[in-house]
Parts: sequence; C-alpha cells; structure tokens
Amino acid sequence: MRHDGGAPGFVGRRREVARLIQALRAAPAVVLVEGDAGIGKSALVGRALAEAEVPGERVLTGRCHPVAEPSPYGPVLDALRRSRPVLAGVAGMPPSAGALRTWLPDLADLLPENTAGAGADERYRLTQGLQALLGALGEVVLLVEDVQWADRATRELLLLLARDPHPGLSLVVTYRPEELPDGAPVLGTAYRCPPGVSGGLLRIEPLDEAEVLELARTVLGTGTGGAAGPTAAPASSAGVAAGTGLASGAGPGTGPGTVPAVARLLYERSGGLPAAVVEDLAALQEDGRQTDPVAFLSGADLARGLRDAVAERLAGLAAEARAVVEAVAVLEEPAGEGLIAEVSALSAEQASSGLVEALRAGVLSEPEPARYAFRWEPARQVVYRRIPGPTRSALHRRAIDALRTGRPQPLARIAAHTRALGDRDAWQQAAEAAADQAVEQGDTAVAGPLLRELLAEADLAPERRGRAARALSGLAANAAYDAASTEVLADIIADPRLPVADRGEVRLTLGLRVAVQGGDRAGFALIEQAADELIAERPARAARALVALAMNERDGAGAAVRERMAKAAAALESEPDEEVAAAYRATRLTFQAREGDPELWPELDRLPRDASNPELVRQTTRALFNVGDIAMETGHDQRAGRLLAESRALARQAAISYLECYSRIALLRLDGLAGRWQGLEERFEAIGTEYPDVAMARVERAMLFGRMAASRGRLAVARAEFESAARYGERESQVTTAIRAAAGLGAVELVERGAEAAAAVLAPAVAMLRQAGAWARAGELLPIAVEAVRGAGDEGAARHLTEEAAEAIDGADAPAAHAGLALARGVLLEGTDPCGAIESYREARDAWRGIGRPYEVAKAEERLARALADRDPQTAAERLAAAEATYTTLGAASDAARCQHVRRDLGLGRMASPGRRGYGEALSPRERQVAELVGQGVSNQDIAQALFLSPRTVEHHVASVLRKLGVGRKDVAEALAETES
Repeated sequence: MRHDGGAPGFVGRRREVARLIQALRAAPAVVLVEGDAGIGKSALVGRALAEAEVPGERVLTGRCHPVAEPSPYGPVLDALRRSRPVLAGVAGMPPSAGALRTWLPDLADLLPENTAGAGADERYRLTQGLQALLGALGEVVLLVEDVQWADRATRELLLLLARDPHPGLSLVVTYRPEELPDGAPVLGTAYRCPPGVSGGLLRIEPLDEAEVLELARTVLGTGTGGAAGPTAAPASSAGVAAGTGLASGAGPGTGPGTVPAVARLLYERSGGLPAAVVEDLAALQEDGRQTDPVAFLSGADLARGLRDAVAERLAGLAAEARAVVEAVAVLEEPAGEGLIAEVSALSAEQASSGLVEALRAGVLSEPEPARYAFRWEPARQVVYRRIPGPTRSALHRRAIDALRTGRPQPLARIAAHTRALGDRDAWQQAAEAAADQAVEQGDTAVAGPLLRELLAEADLAPERRGRAARALSGLAANAAYDAASTEVLADIIADPRLPVADRGEVRLTLGLRVAVQGGDRAGFALIEQAADELIAERPARAARALVALAMNERDGAGAAVRERMAKAAAALESEPDEEVAAAYRATRLTFQAREGDPELWPELDRLPRDASNPELVRQTTRALFNVGDIAMETGHDQRAGRLLAESRALARQAAISYLECYSRIALLRLDGLAGRWQGLEERFEAIGTEYPDVAMARVERAMLFGRMAASRGRLAVARAEFESAARYGERESQVTTAIRAAAGLGAVELVERGAEAAAAVLAPAVAMLRQAGAWARAGELLPIAVEAVRGAGDEGAARHLTEEAAEAIDGADAPAAHAGLALARGVLLEGTDPCGAIESYREARDAWRGIGRPYEVAKAEERLARALADRDPQTAAERLAAAEATYTTLGAASDAARCQHVRRDLGLGRMASPGRRGYGEALSPRERQVAELVGQGVSNQDIAQALFLSPRTVEHHVASVLRKLGVGRKDVAEALAETES
C-alpha cells in the first residue's frame, strides 16, 4: 500500500527521512513535522512510512480542514475510524474503551459496552478511552495532518497523547508554522519529548536547485544521469523526455532545452516548493508540442496552488497592509520601514502598522534586522503580477525618487525600476551607469547581467555597444569558465555593428576562454583571428594575442613559439603596455618551467605581488599558477604547494575566480600525489559541482578516480576514467594531460591485455612527447612506455627511448623526470644487468621519496623487492612489506593484494608477526578489503581478480562480511562507514 499520497516524484530529504524512520522504529515516538504549504510534508512522511515498511492498516490518518468551526477531536476520531482491520483481531479490549462507542459508532460492534454513568466527565472518559484503544491496537502510527487548522480541543488531546504515549504509539503531526493561531506552539504549549520517547521537531526546508533538477528528471523520466560514464542513463532515456521537447542534459548542459536549464527556471518559479515544481512539470508535459520549454514556462502563470495560497493570505489584510506588501513586491530586495513608507505613500505610523499585520500574517518576513521582504520569491512575483499597471508604475517612480537620495546611489536598482517603466532610452543610460558602478565596485554578479541585457538591445547606439562589449569581455577574462558567458561573447562577435578593433578585443577574450579555461585548442583559431583584427589599431593587444598563441604545444605550433614571442616583443616596442608586458613575462616563465630551467626560481621571486594595477596582479597570479602546476609535473611538489597556495590567495584577493578555481583543483591533485587520499573523491565531486563547466575539474577528477580505481582493482572503471581524460587531452593545447592519461591507460592495458596492447596505446603519446619536447614532464609516461615496448619484444626501441630521455633531461631541474628515468632504466636492465636494475630501482625509490609521493615510492619498492628476490630474500621481503604497508595505508587494496601474491610466488615467506589472531565478529583485514570493494559495487569475479583470490574464496569472504555487518550487499558501504565512525 502506498503511503506517499501519490506523489509523482520524491527527491532529497534523506536526512529528514532517516530521522523519521529512526523515530518510527523506536516507539513510543512523537514527531512534529513543520513546513510551509507545498513543501512536501505529506510526501516525506509517506516515504518514511514506506521505507520503514509500516503496514498500511497500522497507519491511522486524520486531517484537519480550514473550516470556520472545526469539529472537536474530529481528525483524531477520523483516524481511529480507520482502525477496524487491526481492531478486529484484538481480544480483551479494556472496558474504558467503551466510552468511544458514541464517538465511533462505526466501530461500536468491536468496542466494549459503555459502563460510565450519567454525569461522568465526558472529556476525561474520551481521553481514557482513546488511550485504552490505542494501547489495545499495539504498534500503530497516528498521523494527524494540517494541525494548524485544528480546534483547541484537538490540540489539547494531541498534547495529552504526546506527553504520555503508550509503548507502541508513533504520533506524527504535520503543520504549517506560519498559519498557527497567534504564532502559538502547534500543541498549544511548548513540547519536548519526555524521557523514553523518541522524535521531536522535524523542520522541512525547500528543495535546493540540485534537488529540483533531480525532481524534474524523475518526473520527466530522463533519469538522473550526469557526466557520461558507467552510471549515465541509457540512450533510450537520456536523449529526449517524451512529449516535452527536453534534452536530458547529460553532463553540464546549459542550452535552453536541457533539463538543467528548465530546472533552474523551475527553481526560480517555485522557490523550491515541490508542489509548485510538480504543477509546472505537469503543465509542461501537457503542452508536449512545445519545442522551447524554457520559453513556455517563462510565459506561463506561476503555479495555481501557489497563486491561490498567496491570494488567500492577501484577502485577509487591511488596506494599509496590502499597500505595504505591494511596495515590498515592487522594491524586490529587503527594505527598511522608511523606504517602504515612501514607496507606499503611507505615513510612518501607517507603514509600521501595515508591516506588523503583514508579518503576523506570514506574508512578509524579516530576513535581517529592520529589513523586510517576502518569505519566498515566488510569492513576491504573485503579488507583483496582481498589482494593476498604473499602480505598479506609480510605485516604481516613487522607488526611483527614494533610491536617488542614497549615497552612493544604488544605480543597479534604479536601472531595474527604470526598465519596469518601459522607457528604453532612459533604461539604457541607467543600465550603463549601473554596470560601470558595479565594475568599479568589483561586483561582477551585478555588472555581467546588466551588460548582457544592454547588448541584447536591438537599437543600442554603436558607441554604447562597443563600450558594453569591451566591459563584458573584461569581466569574462577573470571569471571561471561557464558556457553561458561564452555563448554571449560568441553572439557579440557575430554582431556586424561592432567596430573591428572592439570585435578583436572580444574575440581575444573568447579565444582565451575556449582555449585556456575551456581546454579546447580550437580557441587558438579565434585568438589568431583576433591578432589580425587588433594589429592595426591596437598593437599591444595584438601582442597579447601572440603571447597566448605561443602557449599552444600542439599541431606543430611549438615550432612557432620563438617567432610569435618575437612578434609580440616588436608590437610592444611600437606600443608599450605594462599589462601586456606582464603577460609576456608570465608566459616566458611558463616556458622555463616546462623545460625544467634551473634559472626559473629567482625570476619567479621578482614578480610583483602587490601592484595597484589589477591586470599586473592577474598576470602574476597566472604565472604563479602555471609554474606551480608545471612544478607538479617536474617533481617540485613542495614548491608547487607553496606557489599554488599563493596563486589561490592572490586570485581570491583580486577576484580572479577562474585562477582561484584552477589553484584549488591543482592543490587537490597535489594532495593525491602526496598520498592524502582520504576524502579526496568527495572534495573533487564538490568542486566539480561548484564549477560544472570548468574542464580542468572534470579531467583532474577523472585522472584521480582512474588512479584510485586501478589501485583497488577496478580496472574497467579506471579504463573509463582514463579514456575520459584522454578525450579531453585530445582537445587541449598542452600535451601534459594527454601524456598523463595515456600513462594511466597504458598501465591498465598492460595488466588486462598485455604489453603489445599497451605499447599500441602509448605510441601516440610518446610521439607527442617527442614532438613537443616535453621530456621534463615525462616522469609518469617514460617507465610504463619502456616496460610496454620491452615487453612487446622491442628491446632496441626501449633502449633508444631511455637514452633519448636521458639526453633530453640532462641538466634539467626536473626531479620527477629523473625518477621516472631511473625506474625506466631498472626495467630495461632487469634481463641483462640485475645489479644495475637494483641500483636504478633504489635511485627511483629515493627520488620519489624526496619528492614526497608515497604511491610512487611503493611502486619502486615493489620492483626493487622483485629484483632482490634471488640475491637477498630477506631484504626483498622487507621491501615488499614496506610497499604493501603503504598500499594498505592508501587504500590501494589490489596493489596490497598483489604484494601478498608476489611474496607467495617468490617464496619470500611472511614477515615476523605475533601470530594469527581471531577477529570474532569484527572484520579481518582481508574481509575489510573485500567489504570496501563490495561497497563500491564490484562483482565477486572482479574482486577475485583485484585481490588475486579464487572466486570460491571471495564468495566465502563476502558471505562473512554480510553476516558480520548484518546487511545486504547494497548496504555494505553505509554499514562499513558506520563501523569506522
């Protein structure tokens, strides 16, 4: 039986559902579920009852109604009338229950005779009878809905039941706090659960935007897909939602027809109220012919339920309160009494009286001291749309007059009121002034939308269009990448009315966003075109474009670096510009870092950190980030940490959001390299959610998840993650991502399909490495490439690659490249010079240890142990144990299991231990390894492969894990987390 009231979709609220389930399972319980109209209280209670598996006949539901004179005890008696199925099986009913025969005539045949004499206290007999009946029913849920409409007698009865519930009773009360009489507590007096009674107050908040998106996908049947991958929705459901014209928006979609775009509008229209969201979605489904659902919803009335609820509140207000509410609706932002009085044309006393009434009615709230606004934005929109046009215009004019007296004047708010009056010329002038003010104040959230609205004006003067385009371009240069701003810039440069040099400025910004922030080297074509558009009138800006072009390492562009940098220097001579000169210097430092130039560090120290010019600070921040990021590739991890922390701090101080974002991502990667894996997946997920359109967040997440999945034996997941990163690397202008992704993918190929398959995967990456001359960044790729080529039988090619790398990095300040070279030499020497291989592995291990990468140290230790096995078994066993210990600490279960397997294969025996212990009902270390993989959704077959165990052994361990944790397979992850906490 359904308990959810037929709700078409339920999302989020997991914490609230869990709390309610916990209370239901620990009767006696009293739960007061508080939330506004349409918030989803009934749906939440229904979901909790369903998940708690409470039988339908044991849920007794009564509802209160908004009538003038509600019947005393009505909802409680209505609920008890539903108890017949349970009551029919009860024997030995207490005599006091007979008092209910007159109240519950439909159950009279199941109740004892009424033995009370005339004149007995009827209320007392009713209370005693209810207690007796509920006690006889045993474990039941008494659910009373909408108690804000209950009469006093019902509230008092519920209070008595709540203060002394019988052992099997769960009393659940739902209500709207804003509609309680005189703001009194729901039960008439303050209530706290007595000792031994579980539950308490459960406040239900609106859905957030992500939950509205999930609800939209649930109702429209487009799945919950995110980025393409193992959990993406199948093609049959991920393409188009039937009858809605909606693309599911797999990945960070922002187009007008994607579910995410619709969900944003649904959130704005509903304020997160599920009932309003569902009503809008129903309207959207009914209008299945629409090809633009955003346009459909934008032009549609707000949800009728929402409109009716607001109209009901307004109907009870006096004239002064309605005037105050209309003024607040027009002002839009929280406002003080004085401003509200001016706009409403009321005296101070009248405005104060109206405010008090509107606050008590729950129409307005006080979000900050002495500032008043609507509790929900959709309610404000309902009120605003109800104001007659002439009245609304008068309110806007008074708002403009009042706001102009402020110092400084809030020009953005004045512009909004001007636009509402329909005066386009006045609005354009006001909007430009407001955007200039917002830019000066560093308020990009205000300036950006104003400039985009200006540029959308068909009759905007060319001079004003050029100024707005340049201003928006300047904002975009410092912002984190997002598809919406990029689309706006693309629209601007397509405008033939824009002057050529202004178009070049905007095209340069667009190209930089696409190539650098979006990670797509197609942006360099835009930058090259921008250089041509700028060179005649603005040579310094053309120099900036040439400097950007020099950063491209792909498509043979690396050979033109010196030429482009020389052209940029010549352009700067013809038109000196300290800002472009700073970009030139930052790019040159980036090149030095790529090459492992030991002269880099003193140059870096001389960068201006405290310049007054924001662009100089931006270029310093860019240089610090670039060098810090490359320092990770070359193995200067500690320096990288300091540089990235400094770039993050400078970026935050200077409001350069994209560089702050990049620095945070790089610091997360550095944590992964340093072995700080705990919680890293969640932190990457969080930053990916915060910056959904930033490609770097997705690729570094994929690279980290791939490495961790491989270390845990989840090779299929690792392959998918590395392939995802490789696809990004194909688009990027730098070769580093492609090289790293190929190294990860090659390692997976080597394990799964052998050396020849791995060599085939790695060959393009090696060619790319050679073409770009990126040897200082080859620490990851080189050893796996040498192992694959040698394993495929081409000893000569493996030796040539090693010698080529040695020559290229000779004298380079690149510790990771030298560590990788040492490891590659060890691989190469294993068959011909065992002593040389041992020394090379020791050199690699010590180098990685000096850099500070425990996972790489463990891999070198494992290779060293294998090489030592025949010559020094004791030392080999020690080194293998050290590797295994590191793997175990990191959570690399498959790597740790491989060490155990190697120990057995090589006959190295076990390290001395105090003897095998029994673990009783606790998980053994091996069972914990198995449990972690089960919790990640890994099959028994894949667990066997990852941990080098037989399928039968895995089956035994899985059965033991499920028995000890007391859960099914799908709940292992949660149970394991609980044991660790």
